[in-house]
Amino acid sequence: MDLSALPHSPGVYLMKDHTGQILYVGKARDLSKRVSSYFFDKASHGAKISALVTSIHHIDYIPAASEREALIIEQGLIRRLQPYFNTMWRDDKSYPYVKLTWKEDYPRLFLTRRKIQDGSKYFGPYPNAGQVRRLLRNLWKQKFFPLRPCRYEFSEADPLPFAKAKQCLYYHTKECPAPCVGRISKPDYRLIAREADYFFRGRYKQLIGTWENEMKEASKATHYERAAQLRDNLAALNHMEERVTVRQIDLQDVLNRVDRSRAITDLQKALDLKRPPMRIECFDISHIQGLETVASLVVFERGVPKKEDYRKFKIKTVTGIDDFASMGEVVGRRYRRLRKEQRPLPDLILIDGGKGQLSAAGEAMPQAFPSHPPPWGGRRGGGGPAVDTSPHPSLPPPHHYVLAGPPKPEWRKGGKGKCPIPMAALAKREEELFLPDRTEPVRLASDSAALHLVQYVRNEAHRFAITFHRLRRAKHFLPR
Repeated sequence: MDLSALPHSPGVYLMKDHTGQILYVGKARDLSKRVSSYFFDKASHGAKISALVTSIHHIDYIPAASEREALIIEQGLIRRLQPYFNTMWRDDKSYPYVKLTWKEDYPRLFLTRRKIQDGSKYFGPYPNAGQVRRLLRNLWKQKFFPLRPCRYEFSEADPLPFAKAKQCLYYHTKECPAPCVGRISKPDYRLIAREADYFFRGRYKQLIGTWENEMKEASKATHYERAAQLRDNLAALNHMEERVTVRQIDLQDVLNRVDRSRAITDLQKALDLKRPPMRIECFDISHIQGLETVASLVVFERGVPKKEDYRKFKIKTVTGIDDFASMGEVVGRRYRRLRKEQRPLPDLILIDGGKGQLSAAGEAMPQAFPSHPPPWGGRRGGGGPAVDTSPHPSLPPPHHYVLAGPPKPEWRKGGKGKCPIPMAALAKREEELFLPDRTEPVRLASDSAALHLVQYVRNEAHRFAITFHRLRRAKHFLPR
């Protein structure tokens, strides 16, 4: 089992059984270390983990910008997907929020695990509840946001009885501004609440600078207890500042990323590819009766279009109607250029067409890679293998690992003297995938994520080619 390509960075991992069912969703500060621990530290596993590990067949992962982002993605996926082994989330346990009871005349600020539609302002969630709780306490003690700590219910129209207010310890110690007895006006009190709102919305750069300077001064004056308190406050602030970026996360976007990862994985399996097809380049030819023949190249990375890498071609060496020769020309031109400029190769070349177009594209490869013969012996037919020998070091690591399953043909795993890039053609009539080394096409289920992906890529190449052809045709017929 090789998990070495897993990154040493934050993210979320999804463990699946042989049917693709998601068994468990987890987050990690270091994906490589966390996932590896399931398989290389089995002695410390309990019954639950042991049962999980024996059922794992696939692992998908989603990179995250930070541990906090991974937390939000994990929580959203678990609640959406309800994986069997995520029992800790079945009781709706969640990380706490900071709640500002904004709808009250005299708002309060405290931690809560329940986020409801009650007119309050919620900030978070925060995975380190103890750290945020200490921050709230220190902010209150230092009178940054001296909001009332009591749970008394009162308002400007319905004040708290003075007899009850006198029972409050904070009233006597003057740690509370005591709006209950009119020591502070409602507008002044709500101004404090507004500052707390700004603080928890991330507008605290000025406060960080103030605390850093005060911490240095306290340390110089040997007020170490105060310096330590400020240090802890700054650590908590940095913790909270990191999660501000998390608010921009769209759960649907995360789910789309999971679907794209699944499609790439399924396509890798269907075509017996050595690497997941993280980068796909697709070609299409467009013309009308051989007039103004053009070609398009579209590029998809991680299942989404990368439009800045799209290219348009005017056919230069072919006259009349010859889609095969046109395809051979543009494929040869494309990869001669990539080789000359030493740019990374795709993981998969997809051709819009059938066996003929695929064969012509394969025969163009010796133009780009002289040391590599075409992936078959004869003109537009044959039976030799095509081999992916390029490690593509500059492309991002695959998002999926197959931990078990049938061995793949050796020609897919590399070799010398073969075509360096896997190729396939998608025929429109039956939506079949043709491969250079197979006489029979690969037929994917109509609901297959892999089929939907290659259709998306092919249709985008077709759209781009037609758009360019119409532009060329319009120019051709314009009066000069």
